[in-house]
Amino acid sequence: MPPGREIAMEPNREDADMLTVYGLKSCDTTKKALKWLERRETPHRFLDVRADGVDNDKLTEWAMEVGWEVLLNRGSTTWRNLDEVIRENVTEDIGLQLMAENPTLIKRPVIETDAGVLVGWKPEQQRALEDLI
Repeated sequence: MPPGREIAMEPNREDADMLTVYGLKSCDTTKKALKWLERRETPHRFLDVRADGVDNDKLTEWAMEVGWEVLLNRGSTTWRNLDEVIRENVTEDIGLQLMAENPTLIKRPVIETDAGVLVGWKPEQQRALEDLI
C-alpha cells in the first residue's frame, strides 16, 4: 500500500461541518476515533457497517478515492477465515464484493467529510482530520 493512500482529503475547514464515521460499534479503533471526535466536540454521525450496511456505490466511491486495497481489512478474523485461494487471488471486483457481503472486511473507521475520505485511525489520519476541524 503506497504511503498516504489512506488519506484522500483537501484541507478546508468549511467542508468539515458534518463528518460521517463508518465502523463497528464494537471495534476498539472506531471507539477511539469517536471518543477523539467527542472530546473535540466535532459534529458527526456514526453508521455501523454491520447493522446499517454499506452499499456497492459507497464502497466504489471510497475505492476510487483511496484505493480498494486500503479499504480491505486483511487483519480481520473474517479475512483470515476466507479460503486461501480467495485471499491469494483477490481482485478489486472480488474485494469490493467481499466487503459488501462482509462489512467486517472494511478497514475501520472510514471517515467521510465533504473534503474527502480517511481510512483507519493512525496518527497521520488524526493529523489530517485535525487540520479539517
